[in-house]
Amino acid sequence: SVKISIITSVYNNRETIREAIESVLAQTYPDIEYIVIDGASTDGTGEAIGRYGDRITKYISEKDGGIYEGLNKGIANATGDVIGFLHSDDLYQDAEVIAKVAEAFKATGAEAVYGDLIYTPKHDTTKILRYWKSAPFQQNMLKYGWMPAHPTFFVRREVYERCGDFNTSFRIAADYDLMLRVLSKGIRTHYIPSVLYRMRQGGASNKNLRNILRKMREDYHALRINDVGGMRALAAKNLSKISQFLRRRIV
Repeated sequence: SVKISIITSVYNNRETIREAIESVLAQTYPDIEYIVIDGASTDGTGEAIGRYGDRITKYISEKDGGIYEGLNKGIANATGDVIGFLHSDDLYQDAEVIAKVAEAFKATGAEAVYGDLIYTPKHDTTKILRYWKSAPFQQNMLKYGWMPAHPTFFVRREVYERCGDFNTSFRIAADYDLMLRVLSKGIRTHYIPSVLYRMRQGGASNKNLRNILRKMREDYHALRINDVGGMRALAAKNLSKISQFLRRRIV
């Protein structure tokens, strides 16, 4: 069977970490390695994680330089065939998500599998604020600002060995840079046309104007260093989000 490593990187998020962990532990797929990396939280997050004992495969708590460094530590510790991420604010759509992903890897021989994502209000994960409907990948889509929703993006471990992990010089857009780097190499992908992931609104990238501007600068830098495009691709990427606010029902 396909062994899937899921990584959560967390710092001071006692409020939602248990819900995230429960979402992984509720998965019906039997072959999951779950790695939690805590940046030495001081708010009781560590105690909340500790309650799960050996139901979490690997738990590391030590100071780090932020979420991407934590995720890289997770990748370095992962032994699965495939690696995916669940952030500490978020949830999988249902208990079958990882089974669906594993089946797609087995059936298609893909190196990356991804699906759709919905953004929810912080205090009500049943409501839909934005609906990120993805699409089958074609190489030329990158220069039109297209990308899959990163939290739904499951990748074979050897792709990280070949292409590298998160570039921590990015503070906000390391996930975009990583996907551009991986997808522009022409890897085999498979799109699952259903919602896999529920993300609470209010991430670092859209917290305030300064962060939004920083995100745009970093996105532009990622497009340039991966030789994908420039200002036109960046403009298209930002415009493409408008349709996400217009969808309110799961299709």
